[in-house]
Amino acid sequence: MIRIRQEDLPLRGSSHNFVGADHGGVDVSVFLFHGQPGAGPGPHRHPYDEVQFIQQGRGRWVVDGREFEAGAGDILVIKAGEVHSFRCIGDSPLVQLDVRLSPRFIQENLDAASGA
Repeated sequence: MIRIRQEDLPLRGSSHNFVGADHGGVDVSVFLFHGQPGAGPGPHRHPYDEVQFIQQGRGRWVVDGREFEAGAGDILVIKAGEVHSFRCIGDSPLVQLDVRLSPRFIQENLDAASGA
């Protein structure tokens, strides 16, 4: 058993990062996202599935060109290779757990202008 405090994880941007490979060889990695209005990643994709558990707030997502809003209580399943981005909207923070089915983070950031 390994116990880790969230505040002891690396903070990158609006997320604490749990890298499974660095914590007992666990086969998942997790972004613990806590973004203020306007915060969120630009278009990107991963070679593995990702499940986002939205705990608080609201956001606007674009997944493979489809735009929609989601909020607390929603669970989003983003399949490997789907281009996606999201932003916190409204006046309160967007808080979510993004579980990536990989022991390490692998992310290809894409140029929003190219649509790639």
